[in-house]
Amino acid sequence: MAEMVKKATRESFGETVTALAAEYPEIVVLDADLAAATKTGIFKKAYPERFFDCGIAECNMVGVAAGLATCGKIPFAASFAMFSAGRAFEQVRNSVGYPKLNVKIVGSHAGISVGEEDIALMRTIPGMVILNPCDHYEMQAAVRAAVEHKGPCYIRLGRLAVESINNNDDYKFELGKGITLREGTDITVVATGLMVQEAVKAADALKEESISVEVINIHTIKPLDEELVIASA
Repeated sequence: MAEMVKKATRESFGETVTALAAEYPEIVVLDADLAAATKTGIFKKAYPERFFDCGIAECNMVGVAAGLATCGKIPFAASFAMFSAGRAFEQVRNSVGYPKLNVKIVGSHAGISVGEEDIALMRTIPGMVILNPCDHYEMQAAVRAAVEHKGPCYIRLGRLAVESINNNDDYKFELGKGITLREGTDITVVATGLMVQEAVKAADALKEESISVEVINIHTIKPLDEELVIASA
Protein backbone atom coordinates (compact mmCIF):
# COMPACT_ATOMS: atom_id res chain seq x y z
CA MET A 1 0.00 0.00 0.00
CA ALA A 2 1.41 3.36 -1.00
CA GLU A 3 1.88 6.07 1.58
CA MET A 4 -1.04 8.41 2.13
CA VAL A 5 -0.14 11.77 0.63
CA LYS A 6 -1.75 15.06 1.63
CA LYS A 7 -1.14 17.52 -1.17
CA ALA A 8 -3.02 20.03 -3.29
CA THR A 9 -3.75 18.66 -6.75
CA ARG A 10 -2.30 21.87 -8.26
CA GLU A 11 1.06 20.91 -6.73
CA SER A 12 0.73 17.35 -8.01
CA PHE A 13 0.04 18.79 -11.46
CA GLY A 14 3.16 20.96 -11.43
CA GLU A 15 5.34 18.06 -10.37
CA THR A 16 3.85 15.64 -12.89
CA VAL A 17 3.98 17.86 -15.98
CA THR A 18 7.62 18.57 -15.09
CA ALA A 19 8.41 14.88 -14.70
CA LEU A 20 6.76 14.06 -18.04
CA ALA A 21 8.72 16.79 -19.84
CA ALA A 22 11.82 14.60 -20.04
CA GLU A 23 9.80 11.81 -21.66
CA TYR A 24 7.89 14.19 -23.96
CA PRO A 25 10.16 16.94 -25.33
CA GLU A 26 7.11 18.42 -27.12
CA ILE A 27 5.60 19.57 -23.81
CA VAL A 28 5.63 23.32 -23.26
CA VAL A 29 3.91 25.29 -20.51
CA LEU A 30 2.25 28.69 -20.69
CA ASP A 31 1.02 30.68 -17.72
CA ALA A 32 -0.78 33.98 -17.14
CA ASP A 33 1.48 35.46 -14.47
CA LEU A 34 0.30 32.92 -11.87
CA ALA A 35 3.13 30.36 -11.90
CA ALA A 36 3.45 30.37 -8.11
CA ALA A 37 -0.27 29.66 -7.65
CA THR A 38 -0.79 27.15 -10.46
CA LYS A 39 2.52 25.47 -9.60
CA THR A 40 3.78 25.71 -13.18
CA GLY A 41 6.72 27.47 -11.54
CA ILE A 42 8.08 23.95 -10.87
CA PHE A 43 8.24 23.41 -14.64
CA LYS A 44 9.67 26.90 -15.21
CA LYS A 45 12.57 26.18 -12.87
CA ALA A 46 13.41 22.89 -14.60
CA TYR A 47 12.74 23.95 -18.22
CA PRO A 48 12.93 27.75 -18.50
CA GLU A 49 13.35 27.58 -22.28
CA ARG A 50 10.04 25.71 -22.59
CA PHE A 51 8.05 28.00 -20.30
CA PHE A 52 6.19 31.09 -21.51
CA ASP A 53 4.72 33.69 -19.16
CA CYS A 54 2.07 35.43 -21.22
CA GLY A 55 1.21 37.94 -18.52
CA ILE A 56 -2.30 38.77 -17.37
CA ALA A 57 -3.72 37.99 -20.82
CA GLU A 58 -5.45 34.62 -20.85
CA CYS A 59 -7.13 35.16 -24.21
CA ASN A 60 -3.77 35.76 -25.87
CA MET A 61 -2.24 32.84 -23.96
CA VAL A 62 -4.79 30.41 -25.41
CA GLY A 63 -4.13 31.76 -28.90
CA VAL A 64 -0.38 31.27 -28.45
CA ALA A 65 -0.98 27.74 -27.17
CA ALA A 66 -3.12 26.96 -30.22
CA GLY A 67 -0.33 28.18 -32.49
CA LEU A 68 2.24 26.06 -30.70
CA ALA A 69 -0.03 23.02 -31.06
CA THR A 70 -0.13 23.48 -34.84
CA CYS A 71 3.68 23.23 -34.77
CA GLY A 72 3.65 19.87 -33.02
CA LYS A 73 4.04 21.02 -29.44
CA ILE A 74 1.92 19.79 -26.52
CA PRO A 75 1.06 23.04 -24.74
CA PHE A 76 -0.35 23.28 -21.22
CA ALA A 77 -1.95 26.71 -20.75
CA ALA A 78 -2.60 27.45 -17.08
CA SER A 79 -4.39 30.11 -15.07
CA PHE A 80 -7.09 30.36 -12.43
CA ALA A 81 -10.19 28.46 -13.58
CA MET A 82 -12.37 31.56 -13.73
CA PHE A 83 -9.90 33.07 -16.21
CA SER A 84 -8.75 30.09 -18.31
CA ALA A 85 -12.33 28.84 -18.70
CA GLY A 86 -14.26 32.09 -18.31
CA ARG A 87 -12.27 35.01 -19.62
CA ALA A 88 -10.72 33.00 -22.45
CA PHE A 89 -13.85 31.00 -23.31
CA GLU A 90 -14.19 32.35 -26.85
CA GLN A 91 -10.55 31.60 -27.66
CA VAL A 92 -10.79 28.11 -26.18
CA ARG A 93 -13.93 27.45 -28.20
CA ASN A 94 -12.80 28.98 -31.52
CA SER A 95 -9.02 28.40 -31.50
CA VAL A 96 -8.82 25.07 -29.66
CA GLY A 97 -12.19 23.30 -29.63
CA TYR A 98 -13.44 23.74 -33.18
CA PRO A 99 -10.09 22.90 -34.88
CA LYS A 100 -9.55 20.06 -32.34
CA LEU A 101 -6.04 21.21 -31.50
CA ASN A 102 -3.87 19.36 -29.00
CA VAL A 103 -4.01 22.02 -26.28
CA LYS A 104 -4.36 21.27 -22.58
CA ILE A 105 -6.20 24.04 -20.74
CA VAL A 106 -5.48 24.06 -17.01
CA GLY A 107 -7.74 25.73 -14.44
CA SER A 108 -6.54 26.10 -10.87
CA HIS A 109 -8.31 27.28 -7.70
CA ALA A 110 -11.53 25.75 -9.04
CA GLY A 111 -14.75 24.71 -7.37
CA ILE A 112 -16.35 25.35 -4.00
CA SER A 113 -13.01 25.63 -2.18
CA VAL A 114 -12.53 29.08 -3.75
CA GLY A 115 -15.75 29.80 -5.60
CA GLU A 116 -15.20 29.81 -9.34
CA GLU A 117 -17.19 27.49 -11.57
CA ASP A 118 -15.88 26.34 -14.90
CA ILE A 119 -17.07 22.83 -15.74
CA ALA A 120 -20.33 23.99 -17.34
CA LEU A 121 -18.44 26.24 -19.76
CA MET A 122 -15.92 23.60 -20.80
CA ARG A 123 -18.62 20.95 -21.32
CA THR A 124 -20.13 23.03 -24.14
CA ILE A 125 -16.94 23.00 -26.22
CA PRO A 126 -16.93 20.31 -28.94
CA GLY A 127 -14.38 17.56 -28.41
CA MET A 128 -13.18 18.88 -25.04
CA VAL A 129 -12.16 16.22 -22.51
CA ILE A 130 -12.66 17.33 -18.89
CA LEU A 131 -10.52 15.81 -16.14
CA ASN A 132 -11.15 16.60 -12.47
CA PRO A 133 -8.81 14.42 -10.38
CA CYS A 134 -9.51 13.93 -6.68
CA ASP A 135 -6.04 13.46 -5.21
CA HIS A 136 -2.29 13.29 -5.77
CA TYR A 137 -2.14 9.88 -7.44
CA GLU A 138 -5.14 10.53 -9.65
CA MET A 139 -3.67 13.84 -10.79
CA GLN A 140 -0.44 12.10 -11.73
CA ALA A 141 -2.38 9.61 -13.86
CA ALA A 142 -4.67 12.25 -15.35
CA VAL A 143 -1.83 14.48 -16.54
CA ARG A 144 -0.20 11.54 -18.30
CA ALA A 145 -3.56 10.62 -19.85
CA ALA A 146 -3.94 14.20 -21.08
CA VAL A 147 -0.50 14.09 -22.71
CA GLU A 148 -1.28 10.77 -24.40
CA HIS A 149 -4.71 11.97 -25.59
CA LYS A 150 -4.54 13.75 -28.94
CA GLY A 151 -6.95 16.64 -28.69
CA PRO A 152 -8.26 19.36 -26.37
CA CYS A 153 -8.30 18.69 -22.63
CA TYR A 154 -9.35 20.72 -19.63
CA ILE A 155 -7.64 19.77 -16.36
CA ARG A 156 -9.14 21.08 -13.15
CA LEU A 157 -6.84 21.75 -10.20
CA GLY A 158 -7.73 22.27 -6.56
CA ARG A 159 -6.19 24.82 -4.23
CA LEU A 160 -6.55 22.97 -0.93
CA ALA A 161 -4.33 20.14 0.27
CA VAL A 162 -6.33 16.89 0.30
CA GLU A 163 -5.56 13.41 1.58
CA SER A 164 -5.07 10.72 -1.05
CA ILE A 165 -7.75 8.04 -1.20
CA ASN A 166 -6.04 6.11 -4.00
CA ASN A 167 -2.61 4.54 -4.03
CA ASN A 168 -0.09 4.09 -6.80
CA ASP A 169 0.31 0.34 -6.26
CA ASP A 170 -2.97 -0.82 -7.76
CA TYR A 171 -4.61 2.38 -9.00
CA LYS A 172 -5.80 2.20 -12.60
CA PHE A 173 -6.84 5.37 -14.39
CA GLU A 174 -8.84 5.03 -17.58
CA LEU A 175 -9.99 8.17 -19.36
CA GLY A 176 -13.78 8.28 -19.45
CA LYS A 177 -14.27 5.53 -16.86
CA GLY A 178 -15.52 6.16 -13.34
CA ILE A 179 -14.36 4.24 -10.26
CA THR A 180 -16.55 2.64 -7.61
CA LEU A 181 -14.84 3.44 -4.30
CA ARG A 182 -17.51 2.07 -1.95
CA GLU A 183 -20.14 -0.56 -2.58
CA GLY A 184 -23.62 0.26 -1.29
CA THR A 185 -27.28 -0.66 -1.69
CA ASP A 186 -29.28 2.24 -0.21
CA ILE A 187 -27.82 5.39 -1.75
CA THR A 188 -25.41 6.24 -4.54
CA VAL A 189 -23.24 9.34 -4.30
CA VAL A 190 -21.49 10.41 -7.49
CA ALA A 191 -18.61 12.80 -6.76
CA THR A 192 -15.76 14.47 -8.61
CA GLY A 193 -12.59 16.32 -7.68
CA LEU A 194 -12.17 17.55 -4.12
CA MET A 195 -15.67 16.36 -3.18
CA VAL A 196 -14.71 12.69 -3.59
CA GLN A 197 -12.96 12.72 -0.20
CA GLU A 198 -16.04 14.25 1.41
CA ALA A 199 -18.29 11.62 -0.20
CA VAL A 200 -16.12 8.81 1.16
CA LYS A 201 -16.17 10.34 4.65
CA ALA A 202 -19.96 10.66 4.48
CA ALA A 203 -20.35 7.05 3.33
CA ASP A 204 -18.17 5.80 6.20
CA ALA A 205 -20.14 7.89 8.71
CA LEU A 206 -23.50 6.67 7.40
CA LYS A 207 -22.32 3.07 7.53
CA GLU A 208 -22.25 3.41 11.33
CA GLU A 209 -25.95 4.29 11.11
CA SER A 210 -26.65 1.16 9.01
CA ILE A 211 -27.07 3.14 5.79
CA SER A 212 -25.26 1.53 2.86
CA VAL A 213 -23.79 4.16 0.51
CA GLU A 214 -22.20 3.52 -2.85
CA VAL A 215 -19.56 6.10 -3.82
CA ILE A 216 -18.57 6.62 -7.45
CA ASN A 217 -15.59 8.76 -8.39
CA ILE A 218 -16.15 10.44 -11.76
CA HIS A 219 -12.70 11.86 -12.54
CA THR A 220 -13.61 12.33 -16.21
CA ILE A 221 -16.63 14.62 -16.54
CA LYS A 222 -16.54 14.51 -20.33
CA PRO A 223 -16.83 11.92 -21.73
CA LEU A 224 -19.05 10.80 -18.85
CA ASP A 225 -19.15 7.13 -17.84
CA GLU A 226 -22.88 6.82 -18.45
CA GLU A 227 -22.81 3.01 -18.25
CA LEU A 228 -21.51 3.06 -14.67
CA VAL A 229 -24.08 5.63 -13.54
CA ILE A 230 -26.97 3.77 -15.18
CA ALA A 231 -25.77 0.42 -13.76
CA SER A 232 -25.74 1.95 -10.29
CA ALA A 233 -29.28 3.29 -10.72
